[in-house]
Amino acid sequence: MLRPPPAARPSDQPTPQMKQAAQEFEAAILSELLKAAGAGQSRTEFGGGEGEEQFASLLLDAQAKQIAAAGGIGFAEMALRGLMAQRGPEQGAT
Repeated sequence: MLRPPPAARPSDQPTPQMKQAAQEFEAAILSELLKAAGAGQSRTEFGGGEGEEQFASLLLDAQAKQIAAAGGIGFAEMALRGLMAQRGPEQGAT
C-alpha cells in the first residue's frame, strides 16, 4: 500500500537567518573568485590611480552581493543544505 509523503515539518524549512547566512557566504566566495579572475585590477594606462585601487575591492564585494542575490551559482544552496543537515529535529524553526 502506498502512503502519501509526510507533510513538511517546520524544522524541515530553512529560517530566514539561515538563508541570509548562506547568501552572504556565497557572496564572499564570489568576491574572491572575481578577485582571482582579475576583476577590479588597475589598468596600466588611463587608470583611476590611487582612488581606483582603494575602492576596487568595495566594487567587487558589491558585485558579488548582487550576483548572489540574483540566484548566484549554487554555493548558497549547498551551504543551506549543510546548515539544514546540521540542525537537529529538536531545534525546530525559530
